[in-house]
Amino acid sequence: MNSPLERLRAICLALPETSERLSHGEPTWFVRDKKVFLTYAGQHHDDRVGFWCAAPAGEQEAQVSAAPHRFFRPPYVGGRGWLGVWLDVPVDWSEIDEIVREAYRQIAPKRLITGADGT
Repeated sequence: MNSPLERLRAICLALPETSERLSHGEPTWFVRDKKVFLTYAGQHHDDRVGFWCAAPAGEQEAQVSAAPHRFFRPPYVGGRGWLGVWLDVPVDWSEIDEIVREAYRQIAPKRLITGADGT
């Protein structure tokens, strides 16, 4: 079975014009090598494993309120509305795929979003 990082990497790199490199010591995914849409959090700030990603307005508050055991307000980018997602709890990978695609949509140019949505 693949690790959470391997599964997350596969989802991110399947999106158009994404790349991965370390940023602040963690695997991070970029659109066109410029704009971050998701950062892995592999016990860097605490003993938990998860990721931080761009999210639509209001999504962070809604998810954290509804399921604080699965979602959190990440350090540094939480004030900008980014969503933290725990990967060290039971995970629905189809939901993770949707969250990652939504993060990508928040950052990517419209032309790339059309390709990511398969339209």
